[in-house]
Amino acid sequence: MSEVKVIFFTGLKQAIIDEVVSYVPSGYDLTVLDRESTKEQQIEAVKDADFLLCYGMDPSDEVVRAAEKCRLVQLLAAGYDRVNLTLLRDLEIPCANNGGANSWAVSDHALLLMLSIYKQLLASDPATRQGRWNEPITGQNTFEMAGKKVGVLGIGNIGKQVAKRVQSFDAQVQYYDLYPLDDEVSKNLGVTYVSLEELFRTSDIITCHTPLTGDTHHIVNAERLAMMKSSAILINTSRGPVVDEQALIEALERGIIAGAGLDVFEQEPVDPHNPLLTMTNVVATPHMAGTTWDTWARRAQFGFENMERVRHGESPQAVVRDFDS
Repeated sequence: MSEVKVIFFTGLKQAIIDEVVSYVPSGYDLTVLDRESTKEQQIEAVKDADFLLCYGMDPSDEVVRAAEKCRLVQLLAAGYDRVNLTLLRDLEIPCANNGGANSWAVSDHALLLMLSIYKQLLASDPATRQGRWNEPITGQNTFEMAGKKVGVLGIGNIGKQVAKRVQSFDAQVQYYDLYPLDDEVSKNLGVTYVSLEELFRTSDIITCHTPLTGDTHHIVNAERLAMMKSSAILINTSRGPVVDEQALIEALERGIIAGAGLDVFEQEPVDPHNPLLTMTNVVATPHMAGTTWDTWARRAQFGFENMERVRHGESPQAVVRDFDS
């Protein structure tokens, strides 16, 4: 059997590239193309490629069209909002994400944001360092997870991991998803399906874990923020445009909701003058939730195993939802 050719489009640092490449199966020839590569170099490289592997850099439509032998576009990320799925569908090339390889990392981070807000971490850490012992804590502005109702918006791989984590803090979980879980799966996971309106109206915490699609763009908007409890908080570790950022700014400024934990923004890198960054009831991080060293082995292993499936005539796993319709 001839060598399998993989083109790796990436903007990753060399140490991470080396980690990913260390999982390349025997009989595979992998070429790395970074952001310095030209369109002409990319077109030439993909002409006889069997697979395209992508993270942090996506091939243009022209480059994808040149990949006439491509059998799978394998993403190392969970999100696929920057991929031209219509083109891939027309070319009959399936696209798969990382199969939940980063779900542990992202769900950990979502919980971190919840607890940071509930425990006033943003205010307490500098106060402690500056000798203002216990100054930010009033006795009325810190809270527990126990007994809270957590609303999971999107119950995929990450949403399921979040549900497990918050339940270990004795929180209740309800969820909304365009594709509800089977009753047996819901029962085993201990979650309850509710309407989108009920999710926003009754949850103490809304945590966003939906992919960014036409259906989910600004799914968190002014109307739905207005449904939330004034004591409720919003967490977003999915994609920035899932939330109407201007509506969120106004909701926080007017006290419609109590706070937000944000790992993603509509514009990235976020504008340092963004009003959200000046708010004391907002915890912000730089789209880092899924970026842990531990994830790279899982991402790479899953990606290459998926290629092996296709190589041997099997269907790939974790094909993005749009291809399932």
